[in-house]
Amino acid sequence: FDIKEQLYDGIILPAQEISLPLIVLILLVGVLIFSFYFKFINIRGFVHSIEVTMGKYDNPNDIGQISHFQALTSALSATIGLGNIAGVAVAVSLGGPGAVFWMVFIAFFSMSAKFVSCTLGQLYRKINEDGSVSGGPMYYLDQALSEKGKYFGIFGKILGIMYAVFIIGGAFGGGNMFQANQSYELFGKLIGIPNYLYGILLAILVGMVIIGGIKRIGQTTEKIVPFMVVLYVGASLFIILTNLDKLGGVLSSMLTQAFSPDAAYGGFIGALVTGIKRAVFSNEGGVGSASIAHSAAKTD
Repeated sequence: FDIKEQLYDGIILPAQEISLPLIVLILLVGVLIFSFYFKFINIRGFVHSIEVTMGKYDNPNDIGQISHFQALTSALSATIGLGNIAGVAVAVSLGGPGAVFWMVFIAFFSMSAKFVSCTLGQLYRKINEDGSVSGGPMYYLDQALSEKGKYFGIFGKILGIMYAVFIIGGAFGGGNMFQANQSYELFGKLIGIPNYLYGILLAILVGMVIIGGIKRIGQTTEKIVPFMVVLYVGASLFIILTNLDKLGGVLSSMLTQAFSPDAAYGGFIGALVTGIKRAVFSNEGGVGSASIAHSAAKTD
């Protein structure tokens, strides 16, 4: 899409090319198909999901290593704030206010993608001899496609290996480097600690948790994440309530520029692509890492 020069709030923006990446199209189509195929399970199953999380169906004798609540907090620990603070600012700067609308839109449908991914993680997890659980896309891609025949099985193994390699890269880049950098910018600089010392301190603290495996991760996140959620949502509500006079204008600009072909920075396609990319980065719907944590939950 070749976007010509356009006038926006009196500023002439340079001509630029906005492309629609294949991965963005696949994620968009995928989450919509999952939502319609499962008859909007993201709405129908919402109350049930809360009951599961609260332990209504917990059975200590079920196979697994952590509770449903610990699985949830383990998955959420990597997504709360990841891309939601700086990510929204980046989305607005690149795609205009309309990008925020598409962030919310794709996040709503991404709930169905997470439902599918985490369910597959449970159905095709591997129970090891020591009672530990191995699961996630690298396992269900292999095992589920193997059930479809020889050639699907070979294809599944290739996909599983590729996913395992890529998720390591994603963990280093998004799950570690980005979060550590954001943390330092927001907190480390404030207290004046050198960046290398801050990095070493984070590595030690994280190492103390993850070396203990998924059990220790679950035990740690179930204590920290609820506080994170309250703090994050509380701070967001405080900002909104103290700026109520601007809320109407903000919502209006988000909706109008989400569909306007002449919106800032690339128009409709630019806002759509930017919103989807930032949403997936912040809620990881479609990335599959949440299913690794949920596959360890104690359930039949």
